[in-house]
Amino acid sequence: MNFLSKNELTEKYGKIPWISPYRKLVAVTDGEFIELHEYHARGKCIGGSAWEIYHYPRVSDLIISARREGARNIFVLKKGETELRLIPGIAGAGIESAIIKDSSIEITYSGLAGGGIAATVCRGLAEGVDGIEIINLGGGAELGRAKIRLKPYRKVVIGIDDTDSREGGATWALANEIAHALEQDGFGHYLSHAIVQLYTRTPEKTTNCVSIAVTFATENKEKLVSEFATRLRETTLSDETAMAVWDKVLIPDELKKYAENAKSRVVQIDEAMKVAEKLNIQVVEITGKRGVIGAIASLGFADDPDGAVMVYA
Repeated sequence: MNFLSKNELTEKYGKIPWISPYRKLVAVTDGEFIELHEYHARGKCIGGSAWEIYHYPRVSDLIISARREGARNIFVLKKGETELRLIPGIAGAGIESAIIKDSSIEITYSGLAGGGIAATVCRGLAEGVDGIEIINLGGGAELGRAKIRLKPYRKVVIGIDDTDSREGGATWALANEIAHALEQDGFGHYLSHAIVQLYTRTPEKTTNCVSIAVTFATENKEKLVSEFATRLRETTLSDETAMAVWDKVLIPDELKKYAENAKSRVVQIDEAMKVAEKLNIQVVEITGKRGVIGAIASLGFADDPDGAVMVYA
């Protein structure tokens, strides 16, 4: 079968009353793994999101991890193909294959009944889908199978710290506004924001002592990082502001451990820089160097916003 465009899909299936389009699909990759962001039907269907987060990892061994943020699901996938054993009511749907090509990422879904409709037309109508091959439509008691074609974005996580002063500023809000503006200006999709609580008794803290990680899907890492740095330099109120950049899908254990240390005790700049050098983390001094401690730490919790806010000590 050939891939259908969104217009072709709408013309063929758009008037079916039980089709509820997903809002958006975004796939990022580092060439080895895939991180798939799926904004469920109309961006509102939390029930559907919860259903998939429960069923998909149980059914498909391609899924390394899965988490839900509201009506958005985030799946981390390894490349390859697998056989699904679908059982009505018990194991209703999953991901059959995840393939990285030069100009696309192709994900094949399979599901029973309503899970099959979600796997086919509902996803195919989402923003970000470049094409869909419907193998079986699904619905009712039928199996649904489809292959979705997505643009292969690069994952870029930018960590920042030390942007405020006793007189003013808010690092979480500044990072959010810069990231939002960059998305509006076409530098990429702004995917997530994590507030990382650092060691609360750090002598140099302003007040709450947090650093921030913002995650993007972008076609041009260098332009994104450069523009973020420029806007941060123009708006920071601190002489010690710094950025750190991570561009892999998975977060290594050593980076997570460093981040936990930064929550639990005082960390020195030398320790932070050793981690950056070993893991090939890009460090950008904006107005100073002290901010690298928290900026690098924020990368370790970029994919765990609930864990990021926890107070360790």
